[in-house]
Amino acid sequence: MNKEVVATSSTFAKERKRVARVAKAARGKSSGGAGDANQPVEIAPGVSSKAKVRQPGRRGPQKLPTKVAVTVRYSPEVLDYFKASGDGWQTRMNDVLRRHVEEEKRHEQHRAA
Repeated sequence: MNKEVVATSSTFAKERKRVARVAKAARGKSSGGAGDANQPVEIAPGVSSKAKVRQPGRRGPQKLPTKVAVTVRYSPEVLDYFKASGDGWQTRMNDVLRRHVEEEKRHEQHRAA
């Protein structure tokens, strides 16, 4: 009598619940309140395509490009400066480095022209 445990991601479970709510609302509107559970339900266009089925434990596609994990050594002064600004210091450090890269690219284009 072993129970099979199937893990679902919370996002997947939320999407399934949302689709079920939409289907329930569609049943209530189309039949005037009491619907037959065996009748097929029309779901709004695009809703069913959003409910993508994934295997349990598998992540879906990333919404944003993923970042690369690296080990970097910074001077204590630089690290203290960013950590003192509170939570999100790594994101702020990334933003500063990104702006520097963009500025360097602009200077390279200006020198090449």
